[in-house]
Amino acid sequence: MPSPAKTSRKTLSRNDLLKVRAAARASGRRVVHCHGCFDIVHPGHIRHLKFARSLGDVLLVSISGDAGITKGEGRPLIPQELRAENLAELDCVDWVYVEPRPTAAGLLAEVQPDVYVKGREYEFNADPRFQAERDAVERAGGRVVFSSGDVIFSSTALIEAMESSVDPFHHRLGQLLEREDTQPDRLLETLAAIRGKRVVIVGDVIRDTYLFCDRPDVASESPVMTLRPVERRSFDGGAAILARHAAALGARPTLVTVLPETESATELARSLAADGIELVSIRRGTRIPEKQRFLVGSQKVMKVDLIDPFVLDTAGVDELLAATADAVGAGGGGGGGGADAAIVADFGLGLFSPGLLSSLCALLRPRVGVLAGDVSGRRHGLRAMRGLDLICPSEDEARQAYSLLGEALPNVACRLLDETQSKAALITMGAEGLVAFAPIPEPDAAPDPAGSDPFRSRVSGEHVPALSSHAVDPLGCGDALITTATLAMAAGASVTPAAILAAAAAATHGQRIGNPALEPSEIRRTLLRLAGARIAYAGAEIKPLARSERQAS
Repeated sequence: MPSPAKTSRKTLSRNDLLKVRAAARASGRRVVHCHGCFDIVHPGHIRHLKFARSLGDVLLVSISGDAGITKGEGRPLIPQELRAENLAELDCVDWVYVEPRPTAAGLLAEVQPDVYVKGREYEFNADPRFQAERDAVERAGGRVVFSSGDVIFSSTALIEAMESSVDPFHHRLGQLLEREDTQPDRLLETLAAIRGKRVVIVGDVIRDTYLFCDRPDVASESPVMTLRPVERRSFDGGAAILARHAAALGARPTLVTVLPETESATELARSLAADGIELVSIRRGTRIPEKQRFLVGSQKVMKVDLIDPFVLDTAGVDELLAATADAVGAGGGGGGGGADAAIVADFGLGLFSPGLLSSLCALLRPRVGVLAGDVSGRRHGLRAMRGLDLICPSEDEARQAYSLLGEALPNVACRLLDETQSKAALITMGAEGLVAFAPIPEPDAAPDPAGSDPFRSRVSGEHVPALSSHAVDPLGCGDALITTATLAMAAGASVTPAAILAAAAAATHGQRIGNPALEPSEIRRTLLRLAGARIAYAGAEIKPLARSERQAS
C-alpha cells in the first residue's frame, strides 16, 4: 500500500499536472487518461483502471469535483478529497486530479493524453459531452479506447440498492416522504401551525426522579448491591410532561389533575404557570406519586415506585368531571368555546376507574376538535376509552388489554378500534417504530362471504420506522409522541403526517437523559435530517440552526 506521503504526492494541482505531463512527453512516456465520478470504487472500476494502465506508461485519473456532479440528490456520496484519496491508494494509478469543470473536455485539451479510456457503454453513445471529449483527444493526436466491459457495475444502482437493503427502514422512510401530505416542507408547516392551539390534558401527575450513583458495590453484611447516589434530578412526569411538551410546541395547554395539599404541589403549580400552563386541580391524596430510577452512568439499574394508590370517591369523581368541563368550556374546537384538542392520559396509578374514563370521553367528545387517549402502566384503562380520534398504546399494552398475545398486529388494532370506537391508533413497537392504523370504510356492496381474514380487510396500516437507531433513554418518548400527534391533527394533519411528526418528536426526546420538555428546534432539525436522509458521508461538525430559525421554532 502506498505511504501517506506517496499518496498525497499523487494528487496534483493543475499546474503540477501540466508540468509532469510535459516531462512525460519529453521522456517519451505514454500517458493514459481516465475520467469519472468514482463515487464508489467497485470491481468494475478496478478492472477498468487496470486495463487502462496496461495501455501506457502513466495512468492519470481525473474525477469530477463535487460541484460538477449532477447524478441526483445526495450525490456525490463521498466528497472529492476522499474520492481522490481512494484512487491515489491504488498501485495502478500514477496521478490523480480533481476537475472542477462540468466535463473533462477542457482538461483533455490541456493534458492531451496519448490514450483516453472510457467504459464500453460509451462506444455507441451520442451524448454531446462525450463527443466533445473525444474530439479534444483526437484533435491532439490521441486515441479513444473503450474498456472490455466484461463486468459492469453502476455506482448509482449500488447506492440505491444499499439504501433499500443495508437499512431496511431507510427505503420505507423514503416512500413515506414522497407523499404529497408528508413532504418535509408540509411537515414543518404543520409543526408551526401548532402554535396557539388550545389543548386540555386530563391525567395523573408523576414526579420522575433520577438518582445518579457512584460505582455499585457489594454490602459487607450480605451479598446485596449497594448504591450511593451522588446526584439527584427530578422531572415532572405523567400528564404534567404532556402539558410541558404542548407548551414547548407553542400550544396553550390546560392541565386538569389531582394534587395533594403539600408544598411540593404548590411548587409544581408555580413552575407550570411560569411555562404558560394553566393548572386546574382538585385536592386529594397525601403526596405526588414519585418514580425513582437509580442509574450508574447512563444505565438504569433499579426502579422504586413511591405511590400511594388514588381512591376517588363519588364526590371526587363529580368534582374532577366538573373541573374538566369548566376547563374546556362549551362548544367544539378552539374559537370562542371548547378546545382544539384534549388528551386523556391514564398512567395506571388508580386515579381513573373505567366508569370515570368513559364519562370523561363522553364529556370531552362534543367539546373538542381532536380527542386523544394515552395509557401507561399495568392498571391502565385502555378498554374504557370511547369515541377517540386517536389512541396511542404500545404493542404490549394493546395486546395485554385484549389478551391477543399471538394475533397479528392488524387483528389487535382492529379489535382496539372497534371496541373504543376510535378513528385511528398509533401502536408503538419500540426500536421497530410505530404503525398508524385506521379503519377501512365498509364497501357499499355486501362483503364477499368467502373473503379473506375480515380483520386484515377492515384496517389499513402505515409503518413509520423509528427515526433514531438507539434511544439513550426511552422514558417519556410515548408522552412526546401523543402530544405531538394530537396537536398535529388539531393543526389539520391527517394521521400519517401526524405519525411522522410524532415519531420525530419521540426520536428527539429519546436522545436525552430524563424527561425534559421537547425542544422544537431539535424536532425541526430531525425533520431536516430526514429530508436529506441518504447513506452519505457526514462531517464531524453539525451546523447549528441560524438564530432566525431558532426564534421561528
